[in-house]
Amino acid sequence: IGIMSTPHQIAHRIDVHHHPSPPSYLTLRGERDGAHGPQQSWTVEKSIEDMDRNGVATSVLSLPHAAAHIFSGGNAEARRVVREWNEFMAVLARDHPGRFGVFAALPILDIEGSLAEIAYAFDTLKAHGVCLMTNIGDRWLGDPHYEPVFEELNRRRAVVYTHPVASNCCRGILPEFMDALIEYGTDTTRAIAKLLVTGCLTRYPDIRFIFSHAGGTLPYLAWRFVKARELKDLPGGFVAAVNRLYYDCAQTASPYAMASFTKLISTSQLLFGTDFPYRSADLHVEGLSDCGFTKEELHAIDCGNALRLMPQLQRS
Repeated sequence: IGIMSTPHQIAHRIDVHHHPSPPSYLTLRGERDGAHGPQQSWTVEKSIEDMDRNGVATSVLSLPHAAAHIFSGGNAEARRVVREWNEFMAVLARDHPGRFGVFAALPILDIEGSLAEIAYAFDTLKAHGVCLMTNIGDRWLGDPHYEPVFEELNRRRAVVYTHPVASNCCRGILPEFMDALIEYGTDTTRAIAKLLVTGCLTRYPDIRFIFSHAGGTLPYLAWRFVKARELKDLPGGFVAAVNRLYYDCAQTASPYAMASFTKLISTSQLLFGTDFPYRSADLHVEGLSDCGFTKEELHAIDCGNALRLMPQLQRS
């Protein structure tokens, strides 16, 4: 990684959960969704300032891209805006060498368009992986709809970063709270459960999945899954299966979440993530320091695990 001296610390961390704001993304979301002020006021300067202040060498950019289908005018429009977003992120990576990576968005309800975008993202834009939502159109990861895309991602041994979204059933059911507060963690758990019960993780062993927010509610519910009759034939068992996945610590870098997470998942599978601009890096640096990790474990979480997963992020 490019080592950079900052006023506070040496830059070495890799943030795998970092959201930019292409103009067309704001247009799609902003007209219908007033709850995303931090993303509407995002600038690349704000990203770099937060990174430099908190020892983050590289942030891998991604867009929670359900907006491409929820708000756009169908497959052709979804293809257009997703390509625009991916090129926007690739330009940021090009203009700021070593500071940004890219998890490319896909027009995932359009399989043909998604396969074309995978080829363009990896072969032309040199993306570090792709971003998928936990569900879109009430199709959770693991649904047969994804099979052609998973086949290609498995062939490429791709990193698949996932981001939660509230499912159609559960939007606004507690109007006092934003959906993200409860539904995002729950939908991450639904997606992991669907992948397990459908055998996708066995059929596509070379896809490296990253799940946001320390796996959502999965660690806390683990005993239920261990005993679930639906998973009684899971090869290797539930605990082994979820320890083959990766997770970021965005909005979960606290003793509350990590006490459960680390009882289930090895720290070798935990990655640094911030959810910028919704949260800042300092909250996660400070939060992880309160979780009882050793110096070696913190270094692995900060960057070592991400470099093992995506060695192309290494810089001399």
